[in-house]
Amino acid sequence: MTVKPSTRVPIVRPSLGKDVVDAAVRVIQSGWVTQGPEVQAFEREFAAAVGAPHAGAVANGTVALQLALAVVGVKPGDDVVTVSHSFVATANSVVAVGARPVFVDVSRETLGMDPARLEAALTPKTTAILCVHQIGIPCDIAAIADIAAAHGLPVVEDAACAIGSEVLWRGRWERIGRPHGLVACFSFHPRKVITTGDGGMLTTADESLAARFRLLRQHAMTAPDTIRHNSEQVVFEDYVEPAYNYRLTDLQAAVGRPQLAVLDATIAERRRLAEIYLVALRDHPLLQVPRLQSWLRSNWQSFPVFLREGHEGRQIELMQALLDRGVACKRGIGNAHQELAYRERTSWGCGPEACTEPRPDRHCDRLGNSEWLRDNTILLPLFHGMTPDEQAQVLDACRALSTLGR
Repeated sequence: MTVKPSTRVPIVRPSLGKDVVDAAVRVIQSGWVTQGPEVQAFEREFAAAVGAPHAGAVANGTVALQLALAVVGVKPGDDVVTVSHSFVATANSVVAVGARPVFVDVSRETLGMDPARLEAALTPKTTAILCVHQIGIPCDIAAIADIAAAHGLPVVEDAACAIGSEVLWRGRWERIGRPHGLVACFSFHPRKVITTGDGGMLTTADESLAARFRLLRQHAMTAPDTIRHNSEQVVFEDYVEPAYNYRLTDLQAAVGRPQLAVLDATIAERRRLAEIYLVALRDHPLLQVPRLQSWLRSNWQSFPVFLREGHEGRQIELMQALLDRGVACKRGIGNAHQELAYRERTSWGCGPEACTEPRPDRHCDRLGNSEWLRDNTILLPLFHGMTPDEQAQVLDACRALSTLGR
């Protein structure tokens, strides 16, 4: 009989110290809490951290994706090739601009879009490619970008989880978000490496796109609050087109800035923790640790383990056993096409010859890797600030799994 431990290791715990509290207090006491100078500073610092020429802050990662798709030219009735194997916000952002998501399968090695399957998913209506750097593991953005360029298509990177992750690009290491497509989109949800409670960021090398982000996020207002507030003369704003309220607040930006300032140390700590897992679980009889490609470096936003051959289908059993030993965990990343919102085949496609009949089992033969990963992946706790005792508790619980009968 297993004795339940008195403490539970969470899947994630945001690291918000006194410097973050002091930053929030400073903004509250300033009297300016909406989008303003803190947001502008956060944008500059974020752009510098990832090596991007321009960055624009928004309310969350989902609207970052929606805004990016709209600005690169996706219109109602268009197709956007993306992955089903992602948080549902990826597909939802496509639908939000009136387009149809066309799903392509992922690679089991990167958990991201498989470039070998990309061209077959392009349709006559495709106007953009939306790839995902899943749980901080970069997808093969170089191969995807080459295919996109050959077809004259813009690439939007869903980098929600990937701040601090890197790819070997044209012979040198560069951070995700430089960007390597036309636009990259980040999230500051509490499960991310940097959190502002909620929030998002877009990065681009295109100055005109950056200006358009900033215009549309604030009702297409020609004179932002900061301009009017600091002007020595009366200034009236114009609203030049229908737009959105996608602003980040100064309070949120202030919370993000101290975390961004220590990003390098944060990523180093997460990589150290991941290396302990990689070594300790390398020969586990039930669990397979990731084998990352040599051209990528993950920020380890999450740490996945995969069920070994012969143990597929035991995900729930093993997750419950971990939970019984005080270890919170999550199943593999979900698939949009297996959710009720996308159950009807008419709401999405998987290429020019996509079937159109509803499938009650929500199974697609063309998305086999996506479905396997959802059902045979377990995400273990990993977060900066994790104590040696907490990681030891996770490893002890994982070792105990090997005693379970078939």
